Amino acid sequence: MLFLQADTVQNAVQETAVKSLSFFEMAVKGGWIMIVLALLSVIAVYIFIDRFIAIKKASREQKSFMDNIKNFIFEGKVEQALDNCRMNDGPLARMIEKGVLRIGRPLGDVNAAVENVGKQEVAKLEKGLPVLASVAGGAPMIGFLGTVMGMVKAFYDMANAGSNLDVGMLSGGIYLALVTTVGGLIVGIIAYFGYNVLVARVNNLVAQLEAKTTEFMDILNEPAK
Repeated sequence: MLFLQADTVQNAVQETAVKSLSFFEMAVKGGWIMIVLALLSVIAVYIFIDRFIAIKKASREQKSFMDNIKNFIFEGKVEQALDNCRMNDGPLARMIEKGVLRIGRPLGDVNAAVENVGKQEVAKLEKGLPVLASVAGGAPMIGFLGTVMGMVKAFYDMANAGSNLDVGMLSGGIYLALVTTVGGLIVGIIAYFGYNVLVARVNNLVAQLEAKTTEFMDILNEPAK
């Protein structure tokens, strides 16, 4: 009777230990593939935070900026308009500054100069996004690679086990192999949503810059009062 109770207690302890197995503990058992996925997750989080802050900073604009530029241009105060642009650190200010520097030239040249600066500014904001997209697409594939490698090892161990083969050996090898797929999917999903959030914010900023560029060209086309 005592032996039966001891076995029951031991089984209960074992079941509790299995249920309390954390993802971190499973990740450690996933091997070097999990280290690669961990590095990719750090890279993805860093790029997202860095670009998110940069895009948010670039989106800031003084409400009176364009009004001041308009007044300075109508009054012929080009230097004051340039100073106003240089006091505002942002893509819009640098675009308008280039346009003010081109005042007096054909409007087509002015517009082309402003658009070129705008393209450069957008390219700066999009720096790192291709890497984030690569992480979103590559992490699940790396995780699946780890799973395939783990499955190969599990079946290799089964083949070498011979008559000592048991179900625990098969199931244990399979669940450890699947850990890398879970890790790859987690990293890929996070990077995917982060990439789309950044792309949406960049597109929104581009639309704002295009609207301000049109407004600036309208100012140059509008006769001074």
